[in-house]
Amino acid sequence: MEKQNNHKECLQILKPVRDTLDVISGKWKLLIIVSLNAGNKRFTEIERSIPKLTSKVLAKELKELEQNGLVERIVKDTYPVSIEYYSTAHAKTLTTVVESLKDWGENHRKHIFGSPSVANNEG
Repeated sequence: MEKQNNHKECLQILKPVRDTLDVISGKWKLLIIVSLNAGNKRFTEIERSIPKLTSKVLAKELKELEQNGLVERIVKDTYPVSIEYYSTAHAKTLTTVVESLKDWGENHRKHIFGSPSVANNEG
């Protein structure tokens, strides 16, 4: 007898995954967090560290990350005023997720392209 689908069990997994994706989904959010964790804290530093990221999109994504408690925006009372961004302790809890995604991406490229040398040279 085939095991019947357990929808309740499935929903218990789907709901938190959906919540996570609502916060970090998109092309740029995790890349911005990686950039911040690498030490980039000024808007232009973050923008330059991520190819093809526009200023308009970066501003929008930083605001959303700040609203979700993953980025802290610090305004320094200097002349001219300077603004720095930092990943929060809560954002740092994503480190293992990012590492897992990096590992999976490397393995996926090897799987698709067949050899590590080709996988590493593909953009």
